[in-house]
Amino acid sequence: MSALLIASDHAGFGLKEKLRKYLEQKGMEVKDLGTYSKERCDYPEYAYKLAKGIASGEYKRGILACKSGIGDSIVANKVPGVRAALCYNLKATKLSREHNDSNVLVLGSAFVKTDLAKRMVNVWLNTKFLGGRHLRRVKQISQIEQKIRRCAK
Repeated sequence: MSALLIASDHAGFGLKEKLRKYLEQKGMEVKDLGTYSKERCDYPEYAYKLAKGIASGEYKRGILACKSGIGDSIVANKVPGVRAALCYNLKATKLSREHNDSNVLVLGSAFVKTDLAKRMVNVWLNTKFLGGRHLRRVKQISQIEQKIRRCAK
């Protein structure tokens, strides 16, 4: 698997750091886009930076963490080509890959503790997209993104 992007705001910093170290210990290459401390910052900057890395095709997957995960998921999903899934349990995490081919996993540090987050990341990284009827729906998402781009011109 290619390198994985990871980013957070100040509220997700602790979880991000634990996940980054965990993934590196498993031999994964992880590119950390910040933040690099618990000093208060604005989540849109980091979520957008990660989403751009995914949308460009340079990276296939990324993980975002903020307090609730809601803000990060809103920002990341504004970027065409990104399918960010805000997950709070293993079942949703698995379905985000199987049915939606999610390429960004979003975690809320206030709701997902480290042990569960590690399990979720493992499920997310090791679950394949099922394709079939789900591929048709993912293609429909791409078509909607294209329509939005045309309207914005």
